[in-house]
Amino acid sequence: MKVISILGSTGSIGRSTLDVIRLHRDSFKIFALSCNKNINLLIKQAIEFDPEYLVCSSELDSQKLKDILPSSIKTKILFSKDSNNFIASHVDVTHVVAAISGSAGLESTFHAAKSNKVILLANKESMVIAGPIIMGLIKKNNSSIIPIDSEHNAIYQALQGLPNKKKFLKRIILTASGGPFLNTPLKDIAHVNVEDALKHPNWKMGRKVTIDSATMMNKGLEVIEASFLFGLNKKQIDVLIHPQSIIHSLVEYVDGSYLTQLGSPDMRIPISYALGFPDRVTSGALSLDLTDKNLFFLKPDNKKFPCLNLAYEVLENGHNYCVALNASNEIAVDAFLENKIKFSDISSINSKILSLIHTLKLSSVEEVIEYDLEIRSKTKELVSRKL
Repeated sequence: MKVISILGSTGSIGRSTLDVIRLHRDSFKIFALSCNKNINLLIKQAIEFDPEYLVCSSELDSQKLKDILPSSIKTKILFSKDSNNFIASHVDVTHVVAAISGSAGLESTFHAAKSNKVILLANKESMVIAGPIIMGLIKKNNSSIIPIDSEHNAIYQALQGLPNKKKFLKRIILTASGGPFLNTPLKDIAHVNVEDALKHPNWKMGRKVTIDSATMMNKGLEVIEASFLFGLNKKQIDVLIHPQSIIHSLVEYVDGSYLTQLGSPDMRIPISYALGFPDRVTSGALSLDLTDKNLFFLKPDNKKFPCLNLAYEVLENGHNYCVALNASNEIAVDAFLENKIKFSDISSINSKILSLIHTLKLSSVEEVIEYDLEIRSKTKELVSRKL
């Protein structure tokens, strides 16, 4: 039986993971669940799955959990700074679902990588800002990563059975929906509001990743993640707009063959693949009917979506540039969601921050975290000047 800690169980990935596990109670045991703020949902999850541990973000929330949970539930409740690290590295855990949004998920992913775990990675930011470090730990400690992001999961599936990736792989193509502004004229982009940006045409996601999809920074971060995750240079990674979100990415081999993975835009599909690997388990997703689908592809508009270009630039400039791009983007997106800056300011702020830094070697997670905080401070100063 696979024993699972879900980091971010009340978010969209965490909820979808539990949807799949409900279908396979005999195959999976929930060891721990963690959340940030949604205590009411965490209580419901705890009653249903009876985990060994619950992790919340404050002593006040911890007390609320203790007051409301039935006495029959013997779950231990944690809220200290290192609690997510504890449940990610616990000796009884075999699989860790890393679904904490943003760079906040880095430390727990790092501890899972050190502890011989199978990491089901939804937190792309961890790989973006510490990919070389995490992949080194994965190799050293006999851990493994199965990506949950639909695009990287599709690549992962298409690469199975390839005996020599570097010899036979020509390139990968990450597909992108184009987000809510695919058909919005460039002249109107600067004036879009938060409500418009949160209307993703295909996927149901959290607010931050939905905004990233609208700017195409999400795809940019996926380019960086793919580079570290699969050991590819930027010339081996392309992006195409695929508005139907049916083909979830492609692999091109040296003989001209393309392999891909198709499916409905439902996160339960890649999650079920990662949970069941190397077997396959049912996901609860609807079967895909291709008879009424008109599938097509477009090249990204780099003038409309400059954030995508920034991702390719930082891959060339060095690891610390990847950290800086992610940090500045998180601050800029928060500012946009709070109506402090315009939508078009997100990319300009990211670009400005990158112009202010120089190449710097980051050798540890501690150094990454320190540098991340430094860039966040600089970005907040830049945002305040635009108010």
